[in-house]
Amino acid sequence: MGEFIIKMPDVGEGVAEAELVEWHVKAGDPVREDMVIAAVMTDKATVEIPSPVNGTVIWLAGEVGDRIAVKAPLVRIETAGDAGEAQPVQISQGPVAETTKVETAKAAPAAPAPAAAPAEKPLASPSVRLFARENGVDLRQVQGTGPAGRILREDIEQFLAQGTAPVTAKNGFARKTATEEIKLTGLRRRIAEKMVLSTSRIPHITYVEEVDMTALEELRATMNGDRREGHPKLTVLPFLMRALVKAIAEQPEVNATFDDDAGLITRYSAVHIGIATQTPAGLTVPVVRHAEARGIWDCAAEMNRLAEAARSGTATRDELLGSTITISSLGALGGIVSTPVINHPEVAIIGVNKIATRPVWDGAQFVPRKMMNLSSSFDHRIIDGWDAATFVQRIRALLETPALIFIEG
Repeated sequence: MGEFIIKMPDVGEGVAEAELVEWHVKAGDPVREDMVIAAVMTDKATVEIPSPVNGTVIWLAGEVGDRIAVKAPLVRIETAGDAGEAQPVQISQGPVAETTKVETAKAAPAAPAPAAAPAEKPLASPSVRLFARENGVDLRQVQGTGPAGRILREDIEQFLAQGTAPVTAKNGFARKTATEEIKLTGLRRRIAEKMVLSTSRIPHITYVEEVDMTALEELRATMNGDRREGHPKLTVLPFLMRALVKAIAEQPEVNATFDDDAGLITRYSAVHIGIATQTPAGLTVPVVRHAEARGIWDCAAEMNRLAEAARSGTATRDELLGSTITISSLGALGGIVSTPVINHPEVAIIGVNKIATRPVWDGAQFVPRKMMNLSSSFDHRIIDGWDAATFVQRIRALLETPALIFIEG
């Protein structure tokens, strides 16, 4: 018998550890060559790790949510015969593949498996489960005193005696006392860390302005009606992206990042626009690169491509990093106003609220106009309130007179 040790691979990005976000096996499970055994995450990229050998898992390094150092043992697999020479493990990150070596060791007494997957439900006999249901007791709230933590009838009776049983009113309604603890892992934890970093280090100033979108909406409807085969359907965002490009040309200080540790502002001539995108796994920000070199249709096509890649989990690391300014839009759920959080280390974010028909006074009467609020936040250490207002007002002028978006020079 032999023992194969798979170590945490170096997935790049200059990090010293990665987070375990998923186990596909537990101690005692058989594995076959090329079978995915785990997934780890750094920043916003998830990497799957396959087994290079056939065998049986005898030890796992930790639980989901744990951080494991690069090159530290991750999985131990018992194999038939001598494991032989070290072999590469292929791991994937989108279309990019990297490799790491695994080490071998002679057979040794199997170590206990601290990361063995816990039982999916508490240990209890059918009669005890029935007793718990009849008394409205959630077994997950009961401490078992039997062998291996098995819950006994006496444990439930003790639980009820402590006054923790649900109280049923005469009208048939019952109090609910169950709680659920959810460990923050993977992308959700990355989002939380990014939000804490942004709000704790960046003094935000949020500026809200309403924009008359009537003319742009008429133009958008016309362009969608006349669009060529293969052209994507236009939303408001491609127009906003082009308006951003023109406004940034006049105020380049908003198209920047700020390294507050080094006290260094970096301004960019390229406009790489991050598009905050909701995905099943959480919020991601794919980046439309070089928006300054793209027309309306190109901006729309690239935005749609990246959004689909983000939602399907196939976006590469390079497609999720490197933005210089970000747009946040909740679409039809955009509300009246929002206070978007800056995508650190950028210095500005433009928030799009929903379009609604409102009565607007034209000097003689109230007329229906399609209005939308822009809610934009700026790093007040870098952008003064006057400059923030001037920038948003320029965007407003471009959107209210959309022909200006298409005029060069």
